[in-house]
Amino acid sequence: MTVHFHINAAQTQLNSVIMGKPKIIQLALIGLLAQGHLLIEDQPGVGKTLLATSLAYCLGLQTARIQFTSDLMPSDITGMQIYRKDCEQFEFRQGPLFNQVLLADEINRAPSKSQSALLQAMEERIVSIDGNQYALPQPFFVIATQNPLSQIGTFPLPESQLDRFLMCLSIGLPNANAERQLLAGISPREYLLSLRPHCDTAIVIAAQTQVAAIHLSDTVLDYLQQLIAATRNHLALSQGLSPRGAQALAISSKACAWLDGRDYVILDDVQTVWTAVTAHRVTTKNNIYLDAITICQNILNDTPLS
Repeated sequence: MTVHFHINAAQTQLNSVIMGKPKIIQLALIGLLAQGHLLIEDQPGVGKTLLATSLAYCLGLQTARIQFTSDLMPSDITGMQIYRKDCEQFEFRQGPLFNQVLLADEINRAPSKSQSALLQAMEERIVSIDGNQYALPQPFFVIATQNPLSQIGTFPLPESQLDRFLMCLSIGLPNANAERQLLAGISPREYLLSLRPHCDTAIVIAAQTQVAAIHLSDTVLDYLQQLIAATRNHLALSQGLSPRGAQALAISSKACAWLDGRDYVILDDVQTVWTAVTAHRVTTKNNIYLDAITICQNILNDTPLS
């Protein structure tokens, strides 16, 4: 069976757990296949933790969860050096960061010092402690959840850390059919007991390698550059897409094409990932009352396809 078959089987199984959210599952898989990280901003109780747990299980990856709190220390994330009296040496004890899928739950409830402990890991896939570097397992995928900033006890993520997340999503409330099943007592967590992994580490890494080789035509590159330029020249934005953001848009479009069974990108792929990749990276002007998502959607609507 092909690599694509296994990933699609995992996607189908995920749709049976996260009911009524096929677009969210598609984007989450795109984030993993593009070797990025995912930020989910939503109110509590909509299934953010369930998404991370079921994604890791269906793909056969090791997972861990960190509950971010106001007293969380960086060493609680990365691990620390422990002195062993028997051999009179320090030994590094790995923290929960050393897993393939890491759920950073309520990341904006921790102060910036603890938030920054993830920066090097997310970007370079290594951790530096006391002059030593430790490689993280592959693949390495962070799913961070963030509560709305209007809630008590939250710290806004700095722009440098937001930029480390390939995508920012909102799961939203379930549709009427999914909510009816929940009310009837059919809990999605019950499905977890019957799930089986459809992939393993080798399959996921092979998929990521294939995604990187997806073709971008001149037509698609022209379209990408038009969209990127539009964010930088938009009157309602004080900051448009950076070169890193532009690269994120390209690789996400490739992952979308691969997941759809193609070895080339079409304009629909770019449109599918556009808002999730761009809205958290641009900055609106203070006197503008439109939010970044609306502005990015308007840019997409106003940019000609050819």
